[in-house]
Amino acid sequence: MRMYVISDNVDTLTGLRLAGVEGVVAHTAGELGKALEYVGSDKNIGVLLITEKLAGSFKAEIDKIRLGKRLPLVIEIPDRHGTGRSPDSITAYVKEAIGVKLS
Repeated sequence: MRMYVISDNVDTLTGLRLAGVEGVVAHTAGELGKALEYVGSDKNIGVLLITEKLAGSFKAEIDKIRLGKRLPLVIEIPDRHGTGRSPDSITAYVKEAIGVKLS
């Protein structure tokens, strides 16, 4: 299994390519759709890395993969501008998922 990255900026893609991860840059829904088709057709891709901003802009398309397929595992990563998540995103997620507030 290998990783593949779909990024909304060249810098993130370049950094991951230096680490040996293949990928593409996508700015439009069409470019993202083409990249997702490729990922879906390649059975060797086990992990899809996608920048948080891009995943947030095309949430329905990303959720379709997350909920409809076992592989690839979709992981949202911050880009060079940092993360878009709030500092307590993990605790908020736990509270929402199981109803327990963590201190």
